[in-house]
Amino acid sequence: MAIPNYTYLKLKMLGPDNVITVGSTFSHAYMFDHEHYELVTAIINSAELLELGNSLTPTVLDCNEPTSSSAFHPIEETKAVGINPTDPTKTVRIETKLLSK
Repeated sequence: MAIPNYTYLKLKMLGPDNVITVGSTFSHAYMFDHEHYELVTAIINSAELLELGNSLTPTVLDCNEPTSSSAFHPIEETKAVGINPTDPTKTVRIETKLLSK
């Protein structure tokens, strides 16, 4: 049996011959309280992270599938320019209103 006294930061318990009193200072009490708070916060955060990880299903986007409204559409002032004279299917689209420089 131990009796803590938080006002005086003392812990009293029965010993083999007499009462054992263990004391501390306010700075030690604050330091240990702060360390325990950080430890408990880390444990709770890691448990919540595991729950979140288990509840989410990973999805892989199909990059070959076109998107609806966010798909890339070239502006109207472009023209196709061939980049390989031997293969006419390889073209690049450039803007027609480019500066002369």
